[in-house]
Amino acid sequence: MSGYKTIVIKIGSSTLTTKEGKLDVENLTRIVKETADLVKKGNKIIIVTSGAMVTGFERLKLRSKPKTLPEKQAAAAVGQSILMRQYEKAFEKFGITVAQILLTRDEISVRERYLNARNTISTLLAEGVVPVVNENDTVAVEEIKVGDNDTLSALVASLIGADLLALLTDVDGFYMETEEEARHKIDIIKKIDKKVEAAAGHSGTEHGTGGMITKIKAIKICHDAGIPVVIAHGRTEGLISKIAAGEQVGTLFLPK
Repeated sequence: MSGYKTIVIKIGSSTLTTKEGKLDVENLTRIVKETADLVKKGNKIIIVTSGAMVTGFERLKLRSKPKTLPEKQAAAAVGQSILMRQYEKAFEKFGITVAQILLTRDEISVRERYLNARNTISTLLAEGVVPVVNENDTVAVEEIKVGDNDTLSALVASLIGADLLALLTDVDGFYMETEEEARHKIDIIKKIDKKVEAAAGHSGTEHGTGGMITKIKAIKICHDAGIPVVIAHGRTEGLISKIAAGEQVGTLFLPK
């Protein structure tokens, strides 16, 4: 399989959070290094990042995950700037500039805003900048409640016509039972049918807001846009370069 040039990388909360519930700067830095290597080779990379809320309630010293909308938005507002600073510092070591882009559904659904967002991201990519995208949680109401960044990453991939969407999470692929085997990882899935949707279950993590169901919804968006999607473990060394090269890692969902 040939490689992919323009890639959207969605980094889930589980990939950016330590067991203690703090921002995992070490893993963020590793992912940035692998991403920077690709950018230096001419790849165009967009990062859709989770972790703002986790970072925010760590800084605010909250004892538990925020439950009310104002608490979530306050944590996201504090955490976003801290998170961006970490990305900026990490990429700066490789001479790469990053740009913060905060989106809501309006930027995708309203035609004029859609074109403006696409043109802005395309211009940044042409200049060798890495856009770091997140939901604008301080103003979004509905999106903050449901696995928004899975959907957001799919919408961004469709927006710019990406070659691939990579969903980095805390599992090494998509698992399901087949007639031949008990529950096991599937390397390639060509069609999202009822069996795949049933296998997605209702998983979620302590720090994330989504699970496999939100990822399947995101994959459907990419399928309609003709974009393949990979689900892979976000803590695997060398993962980013392998994905870009088209090597078999995680689970690859082929588009229609």
